[in-house]
Parts: sequence; C-alpha cells; structure tokens
Amino acid sequence: MRICVYCASSAQCDPVYHEQAHRLGVLLADAGCTTVYGGGGMGSMGALADGALSRGGRIVGIIPRFMTEIEWQHPGVASLEVVEDMRERKHKLLTGSDAVVALPGGCGTLEEVFEAITLKRLGLYRNPILFVNTRGFYDGLRAFLDHTIRERMMGEAHAAMWQFVDDVDDVLPAIRNTETWPEDARSFAALKPG
Repeated sequence: MRICVYCASSAQCDPVYHEQAHRLGVLLADAGCTTVYGGGGMGSMGALADGALSRGGRIVGIIPRFMTEIEWQHPGVASLEVVEDMRERKHKLLTGSDAVVALPGGCGTLEEVFEAITLKRLGLYRNPILFVNTRGFYDGLRAFLDHTIRERMMGEAHAAMWQFVDDVDDVLPAIRNTETWPEDARSFAALKPG
C-alpha cells in the first residue's frame, strides 16, 4: 500500500506528537507500505521519515522547490521529488495513494486533508481518510464536521468519508476495514431540495 501522510513541521509542539509520527513511520515500514509525505526534516515530518528509515522502509518525499532553497528537506530521504509549488505537491501526494492519514498539524495539514475530503465527496478520491486524534487534538474538528452535517451542509452519508483513531497503532486496521467510497458519490454530493 501507498499511504499519504499529512503532518506538521513544528519542532515546538508536545514531543508526544513526534513520538506518534515516528511510531507511524515504523508501523508503515514494518507492514511493507510506501509512505508518501511532504519531504520535510523537522517536527512530525522528520519524525515520520526517521521512523520509516529506521526500519528500512520506503519513504517518498514531495517538496516544493522553495523549501529546498531553505533546506527544509529531510537529508536521509533518498526518494525526494522536488516540485514547483504547493499545488503540485498536494496533487502528487494524493495521486496513487491507497489511503490518507492526517496526523495533528497546522493550516497546511488541514488544507491538504480537506482537499482530500472534497475530492472524496465528489467521487474523485475513494480511499480511506483518517485523522489521528492524539491527545484529543482533533476533538474540535470532529465536532465541527458533525455540525456541518447537522446544519445540512453535508448529508449524513458524508460522515463515512473520514474516520478518527486515537492512536497510530489503529491506523492500519482502520484502513483495512474501510469500505471503498461509492463510485456514484457525485450523485449524492449535492444536497438537493426535498
């Protein structure tokens, strides 16, 4: 499996976030998965890569050129693809992935995972999308997503587009147990009067 992981570059957050990222890298490597991520060397990004590399796992970094100019890339990631901008990076991260995992992160992580959810709602991406809710990080987001459904901005069926897990040890079982999103997702993407 090719697993796309969105995560943060912050080196100032609680160390538990980096520990969980490292553990996820180890778990994905041990399962024979290819990890695709943003190519960074700091924070959870660096920890994820370090975890995968510590077990000889395959990890692919996709990083915009401007980030390499300030040396944000992970020095140990041999398969590092340099792209022109953030849009191309997002496209390449998601393309060909068998699942998306969002570790706790900031605005970049949120933007990436929400694009994946949008594409899933339209039937353009049909694979699992998981939020790793370390320390309840995504509790507020989960409540907000529930609110969008209660307010009928999305239908109840759309709640099945994502899952929350509390620990990275739950990521692979959750991916394996997720049903593929329907091919006809576009037919119920818009909530019509009724």
